[in-house]
Amino acid sequence: MGVLRVILGDQLSSQLEIVAGADKGRDVFLLAEVMSEASYVRHHVKKIAFLFSAMRHYGDALKNAGYTVRYVALDDAGNSQSLEGEILRAVAALAPSRVAVTEPGEWRLREGFEALRLALPVPLDILSDTRFLCSHAAFAAFADGRRELRMEFFYREMRRRHDILIEADGMPTGGRWNYDEENRKPPKVGLQSPPRLSFRKDAITLDVLDLVRRKFPEGYGRLEPFHFAVTRRQALRELDHFIAHILPGFGDYQDAMVRGEPYLSHSLLSVYLNAGLLYPLEVCRKAEAAYRDGRAPLNAAEGFIRQILGWREYVRGVYWRFMPGYIERNALDATEALPWFYWSGETRMACMREALAHTYDHAYSHHIQRLMITGNFALLAGIEPKAMHEWYLAVYADAYEWVEASNTLGMALHADGGLLASKPYAASGNYIRRMSNYCEGCAYDPTVSVGEGACPFNALYWDFLARHRERFSRNARMPYVYANWDKMGAQKQAALRGQAQAHLLAMREGQL
Repeated sequence: MGVLRVILGDQLSSQLEIVAGADKGRDVFLLAEVMSEASYVRHHVKKIAFLFSAMRHYGDALKNAGYTVRYVALDDAGNSQSLEGEILRAVAALAPSRVAVTEPGEWRLREGFEALRLALPVPLDILSDTRFLCSHAAFAAFADGRRELRMEFFYREMRRRHDILIEADGMPTGGRWNYDEENRKPPKVGLQSPPRLSFRKDAITLDVLDLVRRKFPEGYGRLEPFHFAVTRRQALRELDHFIAHILPGFGDYQDAMVRGEPYLSHSLLSVYLNAGLLYPLEVCRKAEAAYRDGRAPLNAAEGFIRQILGWREYVRGVYWRFMPGYIERNALDATEALPWFYWSGETRMACMREALAHTYDHAYSHHIQRLMITGNFALLAGIEPKAMHEWYLAVYADAYEWVEASNTLGMALHADGGLLASKPYAASGNYIRRMSNYCEGCAYDPTVSVGEGACPFNALYWDFLARHRERFSRNARMPYVYANWDKMGAQKQAALRGQAQAHLLAMREGQL
């Protein structure tokens, strides 16, 4: 035979070189469901089911296009349960002239493939992942020589490079690069999610759901209802539905949070982008066209495009530039153990309970829930960053280390010391009260900082700032915060810090 072409579960794209360069008469594609990938963190069962179903549908699509496919299911006899083992097994059985794989999205896999080279009797080629719009070399060209990295400048370069929302004179559409200030409205009364698509489960998906039930009986999360698109065609329907019916309302309320509404006007497309079923440029082009055709306001289109063309590409660039040491960073010396309620959802804090319930039920919560609820609490409480990194990597269907690590360690926890974000995203209960209706009926009162019913976010917020004053008082965006702290006086400061310690003790004892 010719080349053994390995397709990873998050590379289900026909546009990659590994597919485009294949010889139908001689090459063989290998896709393998292996326990080592399904269990290296405690993945949400919906994430496992989505990937296995999407992989099986993708394998069938390759066969229907005339390619030869070696597909190894999780429960197949002889499955070695590791990617390396399945590649070695396929090489022994098929005797290819060489092996090709697209660069994986996680450092551990890249290192694994480098080590595999030594064990293989044939050469191993690691091809570029051309689904992304900024190559490693292009990101290095942006980053080299800069005193500090900031996404906003990267985003502007990407807009120009790909001619997205750029006018003939080279200026940004509408005269501004960023409409984020228009996208921070608190939820209006009655704010609801538009209707979402749900796809009929075919025999492949039903088989996968049964497999996941049997093989992961103690797995995290709720397996059904299962609504995911699992093919390229279905993912395109999700994209078209979002552009036509949901994008127009995305901008204004993208930071809002509402009880019982996990989605609101968020796209749910990241799971398909990150698995290869959608391509970032096609998504951005459709959002731009919706604005230019008058079907979506500029603040919605620009805000959505910024998440994909700007933030998604930026965090990937940061990840690869600073690995392997990035996931070990802990600039704030946070050492608290991950509270069990992150897994169980059992807490008296209504905001945390809501965000964790969405996570458990859907393998999803939107970016403000991740950043300003679960991430904000972990930041304030000083939860150990690597434990949080592994939790975020496990529980969300769109989480892969290249996108998750920088968001968690940099954006949410400031564990990278400000490499990704210029200031910590710390907030008290007042932010949550303003941007959600979560506080209504909560056991804690967001207007109370000390004493009976005091919201944990309040005292923990001030204690966090006091603990790290030496670091943050020099930050140009934070002097007013410390001025407010100083105005409180020693007695109030001591009361707040004492209350924070009481909250931390309750957290450790499972009583928060």
